[in-house]
Amino acid sequence: MKKIYLSDSGPKVSPAVYGFWRWEDTSASGAIAMEKVINLCLELGINTFDHADIYGGYQCEELFGNVMKQRSFKREDIVLFTKCGVNIPHPVRPDIRVKHFDTSAAHILKSVDSSLQKLKTDYIDIFLLDQLDPLSNLEETALALERLRTSGKIRNIGVANFSVFQHQLLASYLRVPIVTNHIELNLLNTTALDNGQIDYIKQRYMRPIAAAPLAGGRIENGTDPTALRVNYKLDEIGKKYGANVESIAVAWLIKLGALPLIGTLKEQRIRNIVKAFDIDLEQQDWYELYNTSKDEALNIQGNE
Repeated sequence: MKKIYLSDSGPKVSPAVYGFWRWEDTSASGAIAMEKVINLCLELGINTFDHADIYGGYQCEELFGNVMKQRSFKREDIVLFTKCGVNIPHPVRPDIRVKHFDTSAAHILKSVDSSLQKLKTDYIDIFLLDQLDPLSNLEETALALERLRTSGKIRNIGVANFSVFQHQLLASYLRVPIVTNHIELNLLNTTALDNGQIDYIKQRYMRPIAAAPLAGGRIENGTDPTALRVNYKLDEIGKKYGANVESIAVAWLIKLGALPLIGTLKEQRIRNIVKAFDIDLEQQDWYELYNTSKDEALNIQGNE
């Protein structure tokens, strides 16, 4: 899998990214399972991994760090994302009593140091703010991010789940570029195509990173009317390309220039996503899927 630039200012990454937001098992067996997933990703050419301080009950980073420490690959051969901003109540964090956002300078600095320690690394390739806390002093937030970058603790700055206006707002305080915005994007959630997020990301010469590319398995297994309608059309178009539903769904994202952020724990589903990179959807097939997702003039045989 050929590496590509994330943006005109960002690093090279694999065109698919593996994220650990669904990882819950942080036991010894979980470590074995994680090592298996990492090995599979590296085998398939995926060398870019996405974390956050809260994943796995605030323990996933440490699990990954322990696995990485035992691996034969070099730290410089992989690209690590991590993020902070969302705080969720958990037994290991009794100080958090309600879900809230915190992108204050103090929280960012503390989170980066904690992530570096847990991941057992000296630097984070891309550090992201997840959501934007409206109570934060943005001047202090931006200054903290820039100081972390200057110190070498982080090499690039990104955001996740930012609206266009939030993206613009933070960028106005920074003297260095934002290199990515992680957004939810799939055939069952095309909001980013309608609200300007995709357009603005491209305007800033960045590649959108599409979280939940398979809608959390709903594209394959959903039973609601929209999921069934999209699944039917994906299967129909998939026959043309000799590919399954999941591969075509991801090929739809790739055609848009997006990088799929893989979160599934299933090996075959990971392989199906990678197979999508061998598919070049024709323009009208892309729009047929898009129109189907928007419920535009589709008649399903036997269900009219």
